Amino acid sequence: MTHEDYMRKALELAVKGMGFTSPNPMVGAVIVRDGAVIGQGWHKKYGSLHAERDAFAFCDENGIDCTGADMYVTLEPCCHHGKQPPCTEAVISHGIKRVFIGSADPNPLVAGKGVQQLRDAGIEVTENILRGECDAINEIFFRYITTKRPFVTMKYAMTMDGKIACRTGESKWITGEAARENVQRERLRHSAIMAGIGTVLADDPLLTCRLEGGRDPVRIICDSSLRIPMESNIVRTAGKVSTVIATVSADAERISALEKSGCKVIVTAEKDGRVDLCDLMRILGEDMKIDSILLEGGAFLNWSALRAGIVNKVQAYIAPKIFGGEAAKSPVDGPGVPSPSDAFMLEDNNIVRFGNDIMIESRVRYVHGNS
Repeated sequence: MTHEDYMRKALELAVKGMGFTSPNPMVGAVIVRDGAVIGQGWHKKYGSLHAERDAFAFCDENGIDCTGADMYVTLEPCCHHGKQPPCTEAVISHGIKRVFIGSADPNPLVAGKGVQQLRDAGIEVTENILRGECDAINEIFFRYITTKRPFVTMKYAMTMDGKIACRTGESKWITGEAARENVQRERLRHSAIMAGIGTVLADDPLLTCRLEGGRDPVRIICDSSLRIPMESNIVRTAGKVSTVIATVSADAERISALEKSGCKVIVTAEKDGRVDLCDLMRILGEDMKIDSILLEGGAFLNWSALRAGIVNKVQAYIAPKIFGGEAAKSPVDGPGVPSPSDAFMLEDNNIVRFGNDIMIESRVRYVHGNS
């Protein structure tokens, strides 16, 4: 097996922690001697052993001596005390001879210091093994650790003529089961899910993760005027699923009623009479430690999020159907840009098939005039 093969094994292990490590990264580690894997581990959930220590725990429990072995790890080993002690100490104390690393860690507490500690201890370190693939699994962590702002993925499903609902408002279902199951995986991957009050009033959704053994994301509803019905599914289940209502309303009676139902009400700064999404991202990231948001917000909230410059990625699911209809909604509402040169540009495009549907995933590249 090649260095890349062992790193791919570490990547397979890393993604097993998806949805449970936030705000920590997903990391996998493989220990190899004489071409054979003698230990492996991954970061299973926030607060538990990091991948390197998880792999060493396996070896220790099974009486396996790691002296002189190689270690493959998807992210630079940490060198500071947090919920767990430094992984560099464990690597050194277990006598590892060579370490192969996928991604550099942008955390200012690490950022090259982990690699340097290993080299200072006489360990040979090789960096950037499958770096692109290793970086991709932790795009959320990389943004959050450097900005303290959530990574926002705007998701929508539409027909081939660009409709997210029929002229009657009916929208279930545009895509097939395979695409909808992937959306549930995205709900698991992201810490929170955000929608607008229009979506709540029209669809009365639960916005939970329906994967077996999954974890429900924090639900965030942008409701500038506090119009959310007390009998809605969101409010009724707020005692069981963490729920945030973002508003600019000062209606103390209404706020009290929502809080008694289990909702957390956040009053943000106001922009154009509505929730200031940039201020909301600051509160969610800095105060609530939410590192990622899946935006399932409806056409107007999608436009507002793009204009605010908070969207990092777009996932457009496209079904081979045509709804037609002048009054049928499209994914992004609002006034729109005045000319093609003012468009929100998408790059790093990736196309994935889910049954008869396709999903185009792209990064948003903001240019002057977008926000």
